Amino acid sequence: MRAWIDGKLLDDPTAPAVSVFDHGLTVGDAVFEAIKVVDGQAFALTRHLERLQRSAAGLGIGPVDDAALREGVRAVLDSEPIGLGRIRITVTGGPAPLGSGRGDAAPTVIVAVSEVPAFAETTRVITVPWPRNERGALAGLKTTSYAENVVALAEAHRQGASEAVFANTRGHLCEGTGTNVFYVVDGELRTPTLASGCLAGVTRALILEWYGGVEVNEPIEVVAEQASEVFLASTLRDAQAVLGWDGKDLPYGPITRAVREVWRSKESELLGG
Repeated sequence: MRAWIDGKLLDDPTAPAVSVFDHGLTVGDAVFEAIKVVDGQAFALTRHLERLQRSAAGLGIGPVDDAALREGVRAVLDSEPIGLGRIRITVTGGPAPLGSGRGDAAPTVIVAVSEVPAFAETTRVITVPWPRNERGALAGLKTTSYAENVVALAEAHRQGASEAVFANTRGHLCEGTGTNVFYVVDGELRTPTLASGCLAGVTRALILEWYGGVEVNEPIEVVAEQASEVFLASTLRDAQAVLGWDGKDLPYGPITRAVREVWRSKESELLGG
């Protein structure tokens, strides 16, 4: 585990390093990216940095110095050998007065890395009753305001699942706490459009590019009633088959297996970039 903050690699990544007045800490005024590390190389780094810039612009704390971000990534990867891991880049509004208003300080930029265990190939999910607001100010932005996800994920764990899935205010399928959702109806691979309020996942986009699929907005009940396969997509899960949703059993189907095979064949193309 190593960390880099504002141009400096920390000797002790667990030591205090961020101001107690940092706006990211006090009000969650921050954006982040989680990037997979495979054999010491960052996966799809450019795509993740582009999304970070979009999130920062949407939150009003950008643009962020791309060269500095890449320097931080190089510093943490060069300092510690990582087989399978996760880089976490966080950009906050910087030190500010207590309250919602920002100060005039520069953003705080943090890059950290740690090893992680591989996700299982399969999982179970539940639907939670709290809707995503597809018209909210933070819709589609990857911010650190994750308390809603913490509550939902805790409920999933309580019910023996590893992920919780949200509908949006229209009752359409949206996303999981840290995943995009793909499902198969009548042999067609589908996933919600970005207008649903879901995050524009890097893994989601690559699956659509490398394998294909249709972006649709439809009631979440369609999945429960008609889907023959479901899988989750995220930075560390890649494509993870869902074998159970709210108590309904689902197969590890042929389209999910085909997506995973395509992923394995093409992942190396984006290592290091």
